[in-house]
Amino acid sequence: MSYVKPNQLIDDIIQSGLRKTRLTLGQMAVRGVLAGAILGAATTVALTAAAQTGLPIVGAVLFPVGFAVILLLDLELVTGSFALIPLAIMEGRATLARGLRNFFVVILAHLVGAVLYAVLYTTSITYLGTDMSDPMVQALINLAEHKVLPYEAVGAGGILVVVIKAMLCNWMVAIGTIMFYTSKSTGGKIVAMWLPVTIFFSLGLEHAVVNMFAIPAGIMVGADVTIGEWWVWNQAPVLVGNFLGAILFTALPVYFSHRTRVNRVKEPVAAPVSVPAESVLDRS
Repeated sequence: MSYVKPNQLIDDIIQSGLRKTRLTLGQMAVRGVLAGAILGAATTVALTAAAQTGLPIVGAVLFPVGFAVILLLDLELVTGSFALIPLAIMEGRATLARGLRNFFVVILAHLVGAVLYAVLYTTSITYLGTDMSDPMVQALINLAEHKVLPYEAVGAGGILVVVIKAMLCNWMVAIGTIMFYTSKSTGGKIVAMWLPVTIFFSLGLEHAVVNMFAIPAGIMVGADVTIGEWWVWNQAPVLVGNFLGAILFTALPVYFSHRTRVNRVKEPVAAPVSVPAESVLDRS
């Protein structure tokens, strides 16, 4: 059976969180850049599908392809790590310093990858800024403005709204990340994570890494949004909301609903390697 039972699932996701904290800075950076670019590509696929069909739900169904690629390649996605790494820290497997290091490096890497893809994509659809007739240009403008201006119009209340939408978003994304570990087969992993991610995108919730592409891309093609407005009214509060959603709505409930003293397994210590007697004699 490819299904992984909840007891084993907890061990697997904690071990995954531990591995993420042990990556080198270079590994975190490269994996984070790739993930940021891939989510940017998935967002453009979703926008294109919605524009071509007139049905946004079609784009939402296609969007999780980016998450599938990221998880199957074991890249770094900070919104998923927000659920995995804190559990490793809770059990004493990883340190807080290493967890924060992962978050910081990967967020910066996401920004580089997402903005790089935004530059390349907007350059291609506008023919170096000489032709703004592509329907995707207006789609990017509308998306960027929709993710910033309505919150700004409400003032302080807008910050609360965007944080709540980010929490709801990463509730689904973190569930999708954890459900990825509920199967040992590639097909099972893809199906398991696809469903929650489709939910978040179809509801128009706020995902920090997606917004690292969507808002800069909109600004590049003429959206009425400044870099300061992007960070104050969306990016910074969305990161906070994504973290809170992953911890409060997913990681802790899943952990405490299945973890017990009986099934808490400490990280195994590698046994010393014994050398067969005959091999010693051979060398002599």
